Amino acid sequence: MAQTQPIRNTEEIEQLKNYYLKDNPNMRNYALITTGLNTALRISDILKLKWENIYDSNSGTFLKHIKITETKTEKWICIAINENLKDALTRLRSSYKRPPKPTDYIFTGRHSKNPLSRSQAFRIIKKACYDLSLSIEISPHSLRKTFGYKAWSEGVSPVIIMAIYNHSSFSIT
Repeated sequence: MAQTQPIRNTEEIEQLKNYYLKDNPNMRNYALITTGLNTALRISDILKLKWENIYDSNSGTFLKHIKITETKTEKWICIAINENLKDALTRLRSSYKRPPKPTDYIFTGRHSKNPLSRSQAFRIIKKACYDLSLSIEISPHSLRKTFGYKAWSEGVSPVIIMAIYNHSSFSIT
């Protein structure tokens, strides 16, 4: 089995983000990919996000941070919600017939209130990459790796990337 890779080419990152925004419109899939690229969360944590984790329904505004306990490590993490992520999630909320409840999962199936499965998230990402003829080995974890690769290539300290990933040692990062 091949090791999953980050997307290193900025143009390919934009193509992937735009695939479900422009080429094959699906706001849930667009928001899923954007969330992965902008938060560095594992797919298991992304799929368990509920609207209350990112949106204050009383004030009608997005929170400044996602604060959750990671599924894999059981460590608490706080991730900033940037403008790219707000835009994608605003588009997703606008695509609903009625506003979601705070306790609703963000990424659900078409006819279900349950979160998407990891395998469905994998298929969503693989389909976009296949249709775009991206040649790298890609998976949902590639979104997390892409976040780190882009941060590192833009000069962010590896220590900060390690903290964002919530890794216990630099060698893991």
